[in-house]
Amino acid sequence: MEFSEPITNIKVYDSTAVVKGTEGEGLKIKAVLDFKTLKNKQILVKVGISPVSAENASANIKAEIPNWDFEAVVKLADSKWNKELNKVQIKADEKTMKVFYTSLYHTMFAPSIFNDANGDYLGTDKKVYEKANFTNYTTFSLWDTYRGLHPLYTITQPEKINDIVKSFLAIYQQQGRLPVWHLMGNETNTMNGNHSIAVIVDAYLKGYRDYDVSLAYEAIKKTAMQTREGMDYVQKLEYIPADKLLESVGNALEYAIDDYCIALMAKALNKTDDYNYFTKRANLYKLYFDKETTFMRGKLTNGNWRTPFNPLSSAHRKDDYVEGNAWQYTWLVPQDPYGLIDLFGSEDKFIAKLDSLFLLTDKVEGEDVSPDISGLIGQYAHGNEPNHHIPYLYAYAGQPWKTAKLIREIDEKFYSTKPDGLCGNEDLGQMSAWYILSSMGFYSVNPANGIYVLGSPLVNTAAIHHKKGISFTINAVNNSVSNMYIQKAEYNGKPYTKSYITQEMIVKGGELKLYMGNKPSTTFGVKREDRPN
Repeated sequence: MEFSEPITNIKVYDSTAVVKGTEGEGLKIKAVLDFKTLKNKQILVKVGISPVSAENASANIKAEIPNWDFEAVVKLADSKWNKELNKVQIKADEKTMKVFYTSLYHTMFAPSIFNDANGDYLGTDKKVYEKANFTNYTTFSLWDTYRGLHPLYTITQPEKINDIVKSFLAIYQQQGRLPVWHLMGNETNTMNGNHSIAVIVDAYLKGYRDYDVSLAYEAIKKTAMQTREGMDYVQKLEYIPADKLLESVGNALEYAIDDYCIALMAKALNKTDDYNYFTKRANLYKLYFDKETTFMRGKLTNGNWRTPFNPLSSAHRKDDYVEGNAWQYTWLVPQDPYGLIDLFGSEDKFIAKLDSLFLLTDKVEGEDVSPDISGLIGQYAHGNEPNHHIPYLYAYAGQPWKTAKLIREIDEKFYSTKPDGLCGNEDLGQMSAWYILSSMGFYSVNPANGIYVLGSPLVNTAAIHHKKGISFTINAVNNSVSNMYIQKAEYNGKPYTKSYITQEMIVKGGELKLYMGNKPSTTFGVKREDRPN
C-alpha cells in the first residue's frame, strides 16, 4: 500500500494484542496508521497485489497508477470499460438496454489476470515463472462457462482467446492435466467434466492457433485418459456404475461432450485412430437412456437401472445427477441432438417430451433438493447452466417457433433491472452470457462447432464489432413484445432460410435481417436442410 501523505506512527495488532514492530502474522491482523494532516484533507491510498512478492506488488502500483491524480484514474477506468462495452452496440427499449450492458459487464468479471506487470506469475505448482510472454489467466468456472461464455468470447474478446489457451497449457504442464475449476492459481477440482477441452477445441476450430497446437492436443488427450471422477470406468466398462460413483449420469454426459470435442480436433489433425476412439466415447451417452421411461438414468454394475426411480427427485450431490434431476439431465446432449431425437423414436415423441418439460409442475421432490435448481419453468431450470441449451433444441426437431416463445418468457421472468434481477448463480458470467447471445437472437447449443441456433432477438439491432473494421449486424425488423417469431431472414441482402448462423458469418461481417411477426412461421428453418448441423 502507498499513501499520499507520510505515516507518522504505526501500531500492528494480531488477534490478541499489539505486536512489537511493524510486522505480524495471522488471520486477524490489523494496523492503525497515524498521519499529520490538515482538517478535512483527503488521504489517497493505492493498493497493489501480486501472486509473487511484495516487491512485485509495489512495482504493479507504479506501472498501473504512477501518479496521485484520482480523477485521471477514474477517467481511464471509464474509458477502458466503454471500449469493451462498445464492442457490441444495440438498439432496444430501456429495460433491455440496462440488462444487456449489465450482463455484458458481468461477462468480463473473469477470467482474472494472474501475472504481474513484468510478466511474473505463481504457477499451480507454487513455483514462480518469470516474465511470461503471455497474459496468464486464472478463475475458470469451466463447468459453467464452456457452454456460452467462451463461445461468446470468440466473438467479442478475440484478443484474449490465445492467451486463455496458453494459460490452460501452462497449468497442464504444471499439474499434469488441464484445469477443471481454477481459482487464484489453484486447482479446486470443483464440478464435473474436463471442459477446458471444449474451450481449446472451440478456439482451434475457429482459427485461434497462436500456441503450441501439438502440446494442446497432447493436453486434451492426456486429460481425457485420467481416472478422476469415474473416467476409469468410462475407459474400462464404457459406463459409470451408479453404485460405484455418485453423480454418475451427470459425469458421464459431460465427459461425452468433451470426448466429442476431442474427436473434432483429432479429425482436423488427421489422427484417425483417436477420432474413432473418442467418437465412440462421445456416443456412450446412449447407454444411460432408458427407452421405457425415456429418461437418462443411473445404471448399476450389473447392468440394471437404479431403482426406485423418480424423475422429479433431487438429492443434492447424493444422487445420479449434478445439481439437477432426470427431467433436467435427459437433454444434456448438445453435441448430438439428432442422436438424442433418435433415442426417443421420432421427432414427435421428442417434441412431446420436450413440451412436457416446460408444462410440468415446478415442484422438485426430495428431502435434500439441490438449491441450485432455480429459475423454473415447469422442470426446466434456467438458474443452472446444464439447462441453458434446452429451449433451442426445438430447432433441431423442426419447431423453432417454440424456442422463440421460450426465449421471451425466460427474459420476462428471469432477467430484470432489480437487485435480484438474475436467477440462480452468475457463475462467472455464464448466466449473463446466455442473455447476451440470446438477446442478439442466437445461442451456442454445441460448444465447439461454430454453429449458433437462432431464437428470438430481444434487441432491435445489434452490431458486433469483432475486429477493427469488421462488424456483424443483426436487424430485427418489426420487432416487439408480440412480434417474437422469425418469419423470414436475409443475409447480406439475399434470402436466408436456415435456423442458425455460423462463426464464419459473424467474423467476416455483414448484415442479418430477421423479419419478425406475431404468429409462428411453420416454414422458416423447418426443412431438414435448414436446421442446425
